[in-house]
Amino acid sequence: QVQLEESGGGVVQAGDSLRLSCTASGRDFRNYAMGWYRQAPGKEREFVGAITWGTAITYYADSVKGRFTISVDNTKNTVYLQMNSLKPEDTAVYYCAPTTGDWDNWGQGTQVTVSS
Repeated sequence: QVQLEESGGGVVQAGDSLRLSCTASGRDFRNYAMGWYRQAPGKEREFVGAITWGTAITYYADSVKGRFTISVDNTKNTVYLQMNSLKPEDTAVYYCAPTTGDWDNWGQGTQVTVSS
């Protein structure tokens, strides 16, 4: 089973930056790209972006393209989400998960709050 641990959230002002981390362990987590997702209060969880473990190919949602950057440290089994030019609408709990399409073992996530 895959275990995921997200960290790095906090309270920032609009325009600030944050870097989130996601460390994975367990079996077969490298079989899928690692995705970042977020869920704002009262909204559905949405895809933010993803990265492949070996080749570090990245994908981003249009809403974060140009502001967020995903990177990977394969030696640490850790994926990062660098968030720049944060906006109040980026406020959400951020999660990481393999991009299986039907992931159901979500971690606790990390809260990001952006004040205007």
